[in-house]
Amino acid sequence: MTAERTLVRSCPQLSAAPIDRSPMRASSNPDFVEAIARGLDVIRAFTDSPSLSLSEAAQRTGLARPTVRRILITLQELGYVHAEGGRFELTPRVLELGVAYFSGSDFWALAMPRLRELVGHTHESSSIAQLDGSDVVYVARVAVPKLVTLAVSVGTRFPAAQTSLGKVLLAGLSRDELDAVLSQPSRSGVTPPWQPGRAELDAVLTEVREQGWAISDQQLAPAIRSIAAPVRSADGRVLAAVNVNAHAAETSLERLTDVYLPHLLGTAADLSADHALRARVPLEGVEA
Repeated sequence: MTAERTLVRSCPQLSAAPIDRSPMRASSNPDFVEAIARGLDVIRAFTDSPSLSLSEAAQRTGLARPTVRRILITLQELGYVHAEGGRFELTPRVLELGVAYFSGSDFWALAMPRLRELVGHTHESSSIAQLDGSDVVYVARVAVPKLVTLAVSVGTRFPAAQTSLGKVLLAGLSRDELDAVLSQPSRSGVTPPWQPGRAELDAVLTEVREQGWAISDQQLAPAIRSIAAPVRSADGRVLAAVNVNAHAAETSLERLTDVYLPHLLGTAADLSADHALRARVPLEGVEA
């Protein structure tokens, strides 16, 4: 039995919740381009289906059939959609949309040796994530095979408040930024067992700011523990978070804090220094 299948049996809430495909088209900004938002809605409609009919795509997006038809034809002309037998499916070209994010920055490639070094010290999986609304999205990961592990890969999203990564990222926001982020519903499709009220979450984030790291003890899913620290830009802004995650039956909280945390903080500091150095290089080249 694979680790991911084991997780589905032991943590059903990670697989049972439906994927959120709700349209992302509500905006009061006069510069908001409705046509682009509708096109992205149609692409997102394929999240858990390899192919869709026109009617299915219209139902999932809440858009009129003629509108969905024009969008699908446009995507087909651009090479993002293939049509056959009255059904539509995405082509591998849609991967370019995600690759553009990673190719625009070499930070994640730079981070991989640091993650591998951290994993070498802890023998546990390690990840880097950033905020996307009220979720964390994994942008780099080095996994270690375990009996039970999180079914996580680059691009996976979880509700931020229940993860150690998310707590670090939320703690780095101003009050107004935090209010705006928490007002957005999660799009992860996951229902964690820990559902804190705002006062409880604020207290947790205050502690994270004071100590400089965060723990999640089975708050995202049973048996899953993790510890995370911030990766900062040169001006001190929290731009990402790096973690070590483990199984509760194998790793105690004391081991996370006493053994793994020093290595984690060292990796976070190294990544922050790497990012600051990379940011300075173009300016130093111009001055030379």
